[in-house]
Amino acid sequence: MVTSANPVRGPAQPELGPSLPEGVRVRILRTAHGDRRAAAELASALTERQLTGLDPLPAQPPVLLRAYRQEVRALPDATRRLLLLAAADQYPVDTHAFLRAVTATRLDTRPLVTAEVAGVAHATAGGIVFRDPWTRIAAYETASVTDRRAVHLLLARVLRGEGESPRRSWHRGAAALGPSRRLAAELRAAAHTARTAGDHALACALVERAAALSPEPSERARLLARAAADAWRSGDADRARRLVAATDDDALGGLLALRAGNATDAFDALLTAAVRYAQDGPGSARTDHPQHAAVHLLARATEAAIYTGDLRRCREAAAVADRIGIVPPGTLGGLAAAFEGRYDDARDLLKAAAGRCGPGGDPTLLIHSGIAALMLGDHTAAATATVRAAASARAGGDGVTVPQAMEFRAYADFWTGRPRAAEAATLEALRQAYTTGQDNGACHLQAALAMFAAVTGDEDVCRERAEAARSYALARGLGLPAALALFALAFLDLSTGRFAASAARLRALAGFGPGHGHRAIRHIATPHYVEAAVRTGDTRVARAAHADYDHWARTVRSPDDLALSARCQALLASGAEAVEHYRTALDLHASGTRDFERARTELLFGGALRRLRHRTEALDRLHSALEAFEHFGSPQCAAAARTELRVLGEPVSPVRGADDLVARLTAQQLMVARMAADGATNREIAARLLLSPRTIDHHLRGVFARLGIRSRIELVRLLGER
Repeated sequence: MVTSANPVRGPAQPELGPSLPEGVRVRILRTAHGDRRAAAELASALTERQLTGLDPLPAQPPVLLRAYRQEVRALPDATRRLLLLAAADQYPVDTHAFLRAVTATRLDTRPLVTAEVAGVAHATAGGIVFRDPWTRIAAYETASVTDRRAVHLLLARVLRGEGESPRRSWHRGAAALGPSRRLAAELRAAAHTARTAGDHALACALVERAAALSPEPSERARLLARAAADAWRSGDADRARRLVAATDDDALGGLLALRAGNATDAFDALLTAAVRYAQDGPGSARTDHPQHAAVHLLARATEAAIYTGDLRRCREAAAVADRIGIVPPGTLGGLAAAFEGRYDDARDLLKAAAGRCGPGGDPTLLIHSGIAALMLGDHTAAATATVRAAASARAGGDGVTVPQAMEFRAYADFWTGRPRAAEAATLEALRQAYTTGQDNGACHLQAALAMFAAVTGDEDVCRERAEAARSYALARGLGLPAALALFALAFLDLSTGRFAASAARLRALAGFGPGHGHRAIRHIATPHYVEAAVRTGDTRVARAAHADYDHWARTVRSPDDLALSARCQALLASGAEAVEHYRTALDLHASGTRDFERARTELLFGGALRRLRHRTEALDRLHSALEAFEHFGSPQCAAAARTELRVLGEPVSPVRGADDLVARLTAQQLMVARMAADGATNREIAARLLLSPRTIDHHLRGVFARLGIRSRIELVRLLGER
């Protein structure tokens, strides 16, 4: 009987360092299969570039694996052979053929008892379950090449069912003794079958093995690039980056830089690759459809230009598209035209792009349709396009694109007044972005969450998320999330009455160049800047900013943009003239979708009516605004409406529905309270919400104060009653 010193047993698992970037921390835990000891070992060995997320993480923790290998080697040979068969059936490709292999060869499974006693693995009705992934890897890697080849051939022999040919080919390829054109071709065909079925992880393994068996160096490089693309689409960014490093594929390198590197470098690489593909003829060594690839790469270069906020690069991409005879994405031409002040051209180009949002389309083009719709102020179309992009990506097994769609869906959710509902979906997208190595997208989502927090009154969360987003964005040249995070802070200041601070932030937003700011964010922030500037008496610049905004609104004819322009005119006017502009704004809001901005217009209108002593109508407007703000979960704006009502002598309760738990807590406080009541520690809550433990502690203290309780026990009791 074999005894074992289990490498996993012992004291509590170590925590990862608090200074580790969130994206790196999440990916290390994924690489370590959730084992914190393995994660701690990996983290301690990271280079400076790995720590910042610029280089791929190591695949395995060598010290920990050494201990696991020693444990497996201590088992009897018969036990190890069975464990090898089970491991080869599961690693690195799941083939579900262990029981058939045992039956076909009439293997004696009694030696597995030794493995169970040692705590290494145990038998179930469905096969062998290893203690953890590292034990399974050790069971495979400690075997000799001859033994591994034998079990792969056995598994290939029993995999004869319908749809099992890709996995059969995998085992045949794994058993190969050396280069083989025939096997490489079989593996390529199997990978195509897997890819068509949406199984990109399996396709990656098959193509990578095909590359290893291919005798021609040029073919190996091409196959490794294909494997890297499959790894990327499966969500394994580190594997993709390790594979692409062995190739000279500018296209995929640019895509990886777009999602996790410097956006300017990504733009240059993607545009260069687009030109190269466009110049290739049919039968290119790089792809079967070079023109299609060039269009796709140009779309990705457009995204890089959008991320940087660099007008010069938008123009450059549009010029390159014209030179090589490719019709550029409408978002590219529309952005360039809008930034240059050619609003009529921009409207036409963006409308054409926004119209391509039918179901089942290419996820990237659907995301572009959503971006175009956002710029046109059509948030319903933007939401539709981005939802369809996510659905199309999931259907094709392309989970890596789902958080990309959510980046732009968040804008539609914010403007249409659904911050509470949208926050949970955006937080899940943030986790997916970190898990799949898309730290640039995660930065954008952090900025969106800062905006939601600003609306729902979570000041600490807003500042923490905005600071995290800006710090990362400025280091990577990401003007879009940097600008959005600053806008979130400015909105927070505006809604809490810090008008001078809000105006200062929004002036800074207007002055930032590429990589630090963004013209589109500056544009959508204009109505808020006008309000902040008027409140501080600085109307000269506000009038100039409004003139440009009004020009755009009249060009695209978006009811919401026209309504906000009318609100700006009301703020810049006085007396009866202001009242008429407010009435025009509310009439236009009735045809739009920005319900939250409609409520803010009613709040401002109610204040103007109060100052003009139109008490009855002022009360109507302010009560309507208050009801809307409470529905949206925006406590600062609701407090402003209550203040106006009190000045009018109208009695209002401190919080509408004060007995309702949801009404007494902010969105983030409610989420924290529920997790705490379920028994989660502050550190666990922080990990789930991707916030610091300090912020969670602050939130819990706020929960206790608002609910009039002093302990978690009381919190459990209170939540249990609801």
